[in-house]
Amino acid sequence: MARRVFFSFHYDNDINRSMTVRNSWITQGKEAAGFVDKAEFEQIKRQGENSVHKWIDKQLEGTSVTVVLIGTETLERPFVQYEICKSIQRGNAVIGIHINGIRDMRTLRTSPKGNVHTIIGRYNDNSPAYFDNICDGIYDYVTQNGYTNMGNWIENAARKHNK
Repeated sequence: MARRVFFSFHYDNDINRSMTVRNSWITQGKEAAGFVDKAEFEQIKRQGENSVHKWIDKQLEGTSVTVVLIGTETLERPFVQYEICKSIQRGNAVIGIHINGIRDMRTLRTSPKGNVHTIIGRYNDNSPAYFDNICDGIYDYVTQNGYTNMGNWIENAARKHNK
């Protein structure tokens, strides 16, 4: 059975870069969750934050690893932070993959690297949870040959969580 992976990303800024990663994952016979058509997502968002959270929760079902595709502002986005926190709560492995070096299909530009030492939530004692401290690995899609190596990164993280 193919591993089902949830992909978290900043939709508005990084959809084109994210689709490059998603398409490479799917062409290798893998299953991806967390991708939605923009019109469908806008419809969900119009129903309110609760509806978006329910959609995210449903997308996370059956996944064992969450891959955060890190663009310039990804880790600052409230829905991305929600996805990461819910992933941790359900026991998913979480890895980060920098996608800033992938050229945007529309503008043909790369973007600045996102800061992985970003607060993505708070622990019960109100101390900050930094992404780089909670994740199971941080990689760079371009410089570390993500097309070939992403499957290994995901499997290694899943093994850490006995998934």
